[in-house]
Amino acid sequence: MRNPKPKEWVAKDYSHDYIADYKPFNFVDGEGVRCSIYVSGCLFACEGCFNKAVQNFKYGKPYTKELEDRIIKDLSQSYVQGLTLLGGEPFLNTKVCLQLVRRIRQEFGHTKDIWSWSGYTFEELLLDTEDKKKLLGELDVLVDGRFELSKRNLNLQFRGSSNQRILDVPESLAQNKAIFWTRCTDAQESYEQIAKNKLI
Repeated sequence: MRNPKPKEWVAKDYSHDYIADYKPFNFVDGEGVRCSIYVSGCLFACEGCFNKAVQNFKYGKPYTKELEDRIIKDLSQSYVQGLTLLGGEPFLNTKVCLQLVRRIRQEFGHTKDIWSWSGYTFEELLLDTEDKKKLLGELDVLVDGRFELSKRNLNLQFRGSSNQRILDVPESLAQNKAIFWTRCTDAQESYEQIAKNKLI
């Protein structure tokens, strides 16, 4: 796992504006029904990364206006709660991500929420480049921090290791400190424990 200094990794130096995948109408990448876009490229190289192929900045295919239009159409469905940015690393693909989230705000205002996963912490993003801070400012919820295999915990909601946090971004920015998302519901038991208890 790599730990960059502030402004060490600049998105325009790495991103090729490639998209690894787009998954509409899913239930796993945040709260409610969501449309999820997976950008290509990540430098954190976390041990145990579940999506190693997407660390390559040229994995997948280029982002297009056609894909953007499809995402907007999918988000217009009344049952869709919002968009999720994943990867790869969204904050190393700020050109694509900012273009998309700004259009979402233009089309839907704040009636659709925007989530993102990032290897960066909230505190690191506050000290980084302007494009990263602008993208952060468009989010409603951030799941932050590197995945740490030694802290892996399957009981956690929407994250893989106990160091990662689910943050309320507008409130965090208003208070200039990390504020936890209040609707987090981590499990007290693992799936294995639940299954075992049902059999007893």
